Amino acid sequence: MIHSKQLTFSDQQAITATAASTNILDLGTTGTVVGASAALTSDPGNGTAVPINVQVTQNFNNLTSLKVAIEVDDNTGFSSAREILAQTIPLAELKAGKQTSFHILPKGVNERYMRLRYTVTGTNPSAGKISAAIVAGVQS
Repeated sequence: MIHSKQLTFSDQQAITATAASTNILDLGTTGTVVGASAALTSDPGNGTAVPINVQVTQNFNNLTSLKVAIEVDDNTGFSSAREILAQTIPLAELKAGKQTSFHILPKGVNERYMRLRYTVTGTNPSAGKISAAIVAGVQS
């Protein structure tokens, strides 16, 4: 995974309970970030998709599954956070090297700040780490 530290949500972040990503991205106050509903379609008129790569860097234990969600908000406290995309990964797949990705479109983000939220289902893990960032591309 090649990425800029400025575009990193999590860098070897230990997930031992439900938590937000270590880092929040400030998307700025200007630009063409409007309307969420159309962005989640494959309509080519929505702009170019931005890939976010999420990689398990240490095997997880104990939990049943881990939900990884992209959240946006107009404030850094995420007091009115809105989830725009999510994936749930079962424990059997939460092994080091596992990668999953999101492809979000600029129109899907209509708030200033973005983060990831990791939601644990089942028992809190005592092992398991994640790295996640906006990347130049995702290998298939």
